[in-house]
Amino acid sequence: MWYTLRAMKKTDRLIVKRGTHGLGLFTTIAIAKGELVIEYTGEKITADVANERGGQYLFEINDNWTVDGRGRENTARYINHSCRPNCYPEIDDKEEHIYIYAKRGINAGEELTYDYGKEFWNTYIKPKQCRCDKCTEARQK
Repeated sequence: MWYTLRAMKKTDRLIVKRGTHGLGLFTTIAIAKGELVIEYTGEKITADVANERGGQYLFEINDNWTVDGRGRENTARYINHSCRPNCYPEIDDKEEHIYIYAKRGINAGEELTYDYGKEFWNTYIKPKQCRCDKCTEARQK
């Protein structure tokens, strides 16, 4: 049965547990394609400050602004990368919020993933080999 996420408490529908890349974010309910899953939150900082801080939880909004999502209250930070993701991020028109939506129907119990983009992939993932399902399957063939 498909439930609307807005009707449930955040803690009832999303849980953090061991995933493909360490800790991951999983859904406890089925999510319909196009449904809002979660907002990526954190401190909004300039690109210069983001370059000084560095880190893996920086989400670039545009050339001038970045959200630093390193705080543990940002549950969306636990969404891992996948080359075959089930979610996608979208920045709102005012460039103030980053929302994560379901790219396809997602079954209860599935880990939530999105594509982190080429720059992040080349810097952080490629040197260690991607561990998403698609890449793991390709290496096993």
